[in-house]
Amino acid sequence: MNKLVYVFAIIPLFLFSQNRYWNEKTQLIPWRIPLVTDTKNIEYIDLDNDGDPDILKTNILNGVSIIWIDDDDDMKKGDLEGDQDNDCVCVDINKDGIFAGERDLCVDWTDTDNDGIAEVQAVVLNGGLQTRNYFDWGADFMYIIDFGEKDGIKNFINWNELTLRAWEHNGQANFFTDYHGNTLFLKMHGSPFRINDVRFSWENPFIFYDYDKDNLTEMAIRLVDTPDFRPKDNSVSKFDRMNPEHDIDFTKSIDYVGITWDLDNDNGQGNEFDFDMSLKFSGKGFDYSDQKHTFKNMRGLPEADKFFYDPRWRQNEQLFYSDEKVSYNKIFNEGKWDYCWFIFDEDDDCNRWERVEFYEPKDLWKIGMEKGGLDNNKQSDAVGDRGEFDTDFSGKGNLYIAPFDGRLHLYGAEWGAWRLDMNAGSFQGYGGLYPPAKTHVRDQIEPEKWATVRYSDTNNNGFIDCIEYDLDGDQVFEEKVSLLELGIDDKATIIETGKNNYKSLTKTFSDLTAKIWSRSQTIINIAKKQGVSPVWYAFWQQPRSMFEKYQYGYWLSFYLYKDMCHVALLKGDKEMKHKLDVAYYSGNWSNFK
Repeated sequence: MNKLVYVFAIIPLFLFSQNRYWNEKTQLIPWRIPLVTDTKNIEYIDLDNDGDPDILKTNILNGVSIIWIDDDDDMKKGDLEGDQDNDCVCVDINKDGIFAGERDLCVDWTDTDNDGIAEVQAVVLNGGLQTRNYFDWGADFMYIIDFGEKDGIKNFINWNELTLRAWEHNGQANFFTDYHGNTLFLKMHGSPFRINDVRFSWENPFIFYDYDKDNLTEMAIRLVDTPDFRPKDNSVSKFDRMNPEHDIDFTKSIDYVGITWDLDNDNGQGNEFDFDMSLKFSGKGFDYSDQKHTFKNMRGLPEADKFFYDPRWRQNEQLFYSDEKVSYNKIFNEGKWDYCWFIFDEDDDCNRWERVEFYEPKDLWKIGMEKGGLDNNKQSDAVGDRGEFDTDFSGKGNLYIAPFDGRLHLYGAEWGAWRLDMNAGSFQGYGGLYPPAKTHVRDQIEPEKWATVRYSDTNNNGFIDCIEYDLDGDQVFEEKVSLLELGIDDKATIIETGKNNYKSLTKTFSDLTAKIWSRSQTIINIAKKQGVSPVWYAFWQQPRSMFEKYQYGYWLSFYLYKDMCHVALLKGDKEMKHKLDVAYYSGNWSNFK
């Protein structure tokens, strides 16, 4: 009886497997394109008449046609699919009989050094033929390019849905697409058949750097060439000289840059991205049209061009972009910028793969995505970050360590603000960001009240000299401190960011953290002598990481300073209060020893 039950139990599974790939439409991660379920449905085509197949044509997912193009001439009859070193697969998603056309998907691999591992992967997810005159957020034209690594990881495609899922991840930030390590990508939200010159791109490039070879990213740079779009009324003359089907033309200049650093290099399992500080540059930027990169084996099989609605991207042998070796220098030495913004993730809760998202120089008290406040950026943290704004680029993107708090600040910033989130209870998630929807949803708890610290450069010398506090969240600054009135020199040594590499900036952060912590220990001893007990703040006296030393050291100093000021005022000792103010905001406590 048991034998009969067992035999009959496996027959339906066997029959099922002949009609459906085992991981088709399951709840498991669909890493690979489904395998064909019936070899009789495979057609082999010899395009160059050399006796071996160049095209493998079949169908998957209940009748979706695909073709594999053998670009390196190693396909054999009997193969179930092409390979992922120098082949290309195209999926006729809309079932119109045209491959690589409207709404279709293509993935193309290039092994530039013939070692069997592709260094380049192109993904083309076309939009509609009628989607024109602006970005097509449902389309993707993307190259992933490895440099200095051979991990084989490229873009992540959900093969059950036949769409690019470039932001899919597990945990908080373990992304399936290769944003970890030494890699870069070029990307445009638009179909190649709309682009005038497919050798250029919008995010061009987005670069990830792995300096300690742990297969994680310590620094990233995003460079953007904002394209010109053909207006619907054809009023821009430059488009008169172009193919009428083309409505995207890249300027060949980088007009936006974002740089981000993991200053304490604390990324790891469960915390794969933890960027701490970012700079944003915007303006005329720099020309990159001389940055030509030629790739061996990238040109696809010419005889297969007939399968493509627009084969130009398959004909590419060259791409133009500012690469990982030159971009940092070009930003600081060649860029013509209108402004620079700075942001620091003070509550250390950023796990986004791009960067710490930028606050904008807008209303201090408005909160919410695109509501006109500091966090206007839909991907920024509602609270918890500190932003500073050099609106005339007078500081050239340089930094300094301010005497009043021992932390990094943006030289040349006219003003800035810090929205406090001491418990890191409000942080940016990923809900609703992908797949593209009509509106993005900020997956975040936005508080009704929050504390704010405002910074100002009142004497216009490039250094902050005025600090205002709204600690009760009533949107009124109850305290204002002027370094100039206290007789404190606001100037500090300028850190030329462009002349500092990742290693030197991490050392700067490590050194300033050590000084912040050392200062807090000095203040603890002074507080004891002043009759203020530091035991209340025992939690902050046991940091477990560099960033906790940075945070806890700051808060220990601030709380104990405020407690000592309170005691001095209770005693009516204004002289002591002034002495405490000068010591705290100058960082010099030697008069108390």
